[in-house]
Amino acid sequence: MPAITKVTKEMIIAAAFEIAKEMGAENITARTVSQKLGCSTQPVLYHFKTVEDVRIAAHKKASEFHVDYVTHLSGKYERPMLEVGMRHIQFAVEEKNLFRFLFHSNYYTGVSLSDWLTEENFGSLFSILKRQAKVDKGQAYSIFSQIFLATHGIASLLANNAMVYDEAYCIKVLSNSYFGILHLIKEESAV
Repeated sequence: MPAITKVTKEMIIAAAFEIAKEMGAENITARTVSQKLGCSTQPVLYHFKTVEDVRIAAHKKASEFHVDYVTHLSGKYERPMLEVGMRHIQFAVEEKNLFRFLFHSNYYTGVSLSDWLTEENFGSLFSILKRQAKVDKGQAYSIFSQIFLATHGIASLLANNAMVYDEAYCIKVLSNSYFGILHLIKEESAV
């Protein structure tokens, strides 16, 4: 008789993440996770009190996946921050279900944008932006938060609609936004 495979908490999270990626987070249930793992629902409910706890863990894994995806820079674009923005948009196009799970669910309830757009969450990007734009930490935050909102608007439209992704147009919008905000920041600091 073959040995019974022990289902771990990490295996359950990985299965829930894959379900969110393939079918949408609303399809994460004890049954779908157990089917994905080829086991009964008992291990899922042993490791997690509720299915919502499974979704929360899958959301955390999806968030880590998103940060890795966005910050894995290839040098394809002339400026690192442009590449970060374009990768966020491409994530929305290529990983629609995960994008919706991350940004169109209630898992950030009670968190303000300024609390979320922090160096703790996006630290490596702040240091890149500080060097690229030759600005201080506060200015880097201001530029990043404003660019993020413009980028996220484009990404949301593409993730939730059957719109056509136009890379050249996105590059132009992000570049214009970046240079416009940078100009205003530098103008303010000169006063």
